[in-house]
Amino acid sequence: MADSQITEVGYLENAPRVSEWRRFRRVFFSRGVVVFGLVVLLLVIFTAIFAEGLAPFDPYKTGTGPSLAQPSWEHWLGTDILGRDTLSRLIYGSRTALMVGFVSVIASSIIGIPLGMIAGYSGTIVNAIIMRTMDALMCFPMLLFALVLAAVLGSGIWNVIIALSVATIPGYARVTHGLALSIKENDYILAQQSMGSSNLRTIFSHILPNAFPPLIVLMTMQLGNLILAEAGLSFLGIGILPPGAAWGAMVNSGYQYLKISPWLSFAPCIAIMLVVFAFNMVGDGLRDALDPRLRGLL
Repeated sequence: MADSQITEVGYLENAPRVSEWRRFRRVFFSRGVVVFGLVVLLLVIFTAIFAEGLAPFDPYKTGTGPSLAQPSWEHWLGTDILGRDTLSRLIYGSRTALMVGFVSVIASSIIGIPLGMIAGYSGTIVNAIIMRTMDALMCFPMLLFALVLAAVLGSGIWNVIIALSVATIPGYARVTHGLALSIKENDYILAQQSMGSSNLRTIFSHILPNAFPPLIVLMTMQLGNLILAEAGLSFLGIGILPPGAAWGAMVNSGYQYLKISPWLSFAPCIAIMLVVFAFNMVGDGLRDALDPRLRGLL
């Protein structure tokens, strides 16, 4: 009996170390819907980067074909009311969508994450000032807040990016604040403080790295939400200025001709749906792969 216990302890002590990267790959690629979302995102990114070579026509040039032409071998998705090639504008619209999404996420996270870290770690009056300000901003729905800001700033891609960035800062601050409150109570943070580490070093060298996996998931899912929000603003006429190619603006300009040219609205709608779905699925896969609570289950 004693020998078997000693042998078992020896096996446990000599158990091979599991590679985190191998575990991440196994969990992330184990779901077909996540792989599908990743493939869609790679295709959209490839299309946005090489839009000039992939677009068959100039997306801003009018009269490339007859007005409201039917789909053909020359114009795969037909043309709009001004004779612009719909497929070319759809391809260039991917560049606009990704630019708005990525720049807005980066800008809002750069501001929101440090604010949440400082508020969660410092506590007292600093915590109260920052978080009550964030709570006041979160009283307004994100899309409505962005709509008001975009209406005040005016149309244009950079004004849309500013409006969406400001509207999403409270979400990052709130999530980061909760993570900082939880992480700072761990023993290794107390040990770091007892060694005389400065507050900034503790925040950005120890708390932020441990809070980063959930924040990556949040940023990935926010990309889909921001692309959808940009499409909504463009649909309402407050987003990208014409003749800029934006999926929401294409839906707005094409819904008037649904009976004779339904693809003018359906094509950008399907593109928006696929990209938002892909970002959500990839974010869900990242959550499963990065969540330390699932390491013994997946």
